[in-house]
Amino acid sequence: MRINFRTCTEAELWVYVAGGLAKSGIESVLVGGAVVSIYTSGAYQSGDLDFIVSSLFSDRLPKAMDSIGFQKKGRHYTHPECKHLFVEFPPGPLAIGDDTGIQPEEKVFEGRALKILSPTDCIRDRLASYIHFKSRDALEQAVLVARAQPFDLSKIKEWCRLENASETFAEFERILSESF
Repeated sequence: MRINFRTCTEAELWVYVAGGLAKSGIESVLVGGAVVSIYTSGAYQSGDLDFIVSSLFSDRLPKAMDSIGFQKKGRHYTHPECKHLFVEFPPGPLAIGDDTGIQPEEKVFEGRALKILSPTDCIRDRLASYIHFKSRDALEQAVLVARAQPFDLSKIKEWCRLENASETFAEFERILSESF
């Protein structure tokens, strides 16, 4: 895949990096704010891409990232031509709050299935940041995704109940209803 690193979007960089990792035999799932950017067609800009990979691949990760032009700088991977986005690999497992049974969506690009949180799980992920870190921005990101994508409201409500965060669900639902 050809990419203009100087102007690429989170979606374009996701396809490039996840595709490069897949060529090296490393399965990844895109999580975090970049998913919000993708699902809102850039209405939100994250500045980084967070991938969860199995710890089985951690020793192969630096070589795989080097093969696609990224160098490790601290905990980030950067590309010399891409000044506006960087890549991170937070520790797994893939989880949202206490839920470790996440089933990412698969999108096929150039014959490769690349994984990304579903819109429903993206909303839950952003609500988890709001619940645990009191990040109002994360709540607003959850609402942005909910306005842009179909999602399962009942799954989000039940997850909030299990996280002892029913008040968070009520706030999310109230803000969402104000927009319609």
